[in-house]
Amino acid sequence: MDILKVSMLGISAVLLALILKSYRPEYSYYISIAVCICIFMFAGTKLELIIGYAEKMQNLIHLDSSYIGMVLKMIGVTYVAEFAADICKDCGHQTIAGQIEMFAKLSILVLGMPVLMAFMETIGELL
Repeated sequence: MDILKVSMLGISAVLLALILKSYRPEYSYYISIAVCICIFMFAGTKLELIIGYAEKMQNLIHLDSSYIGMVLKMIGVTYVAEFAADICKDCGHQTIAGQIEMFAKLSILVLGMPVLMAFMETIGELL
């Protein structure tokens, strides 16, 4: 029940940050960022399981390993960008968060281009 641990950590951090906000507002940001990093690192431990399942799926449907790698990279870019953007939003920097999200979208587009090109080549061969 890892979700219970993470939820309790998050709720405890929010309560502590609310208490400290009236005395030292900057400490509430530090607590928020530190707990976000802890939860992100804890979520990273689940990555081994995801990679294991991706390898099993690859063996079952006999896909090229580069495609599975691209999908995993896209998912990684998405999670890291959302994490960074949420921290920026929490600190009141929505503009920086928006730029991080835009860069992530462009990065995902670039990562997906080889798949799109292979798809276009396949369609071209059929015509």
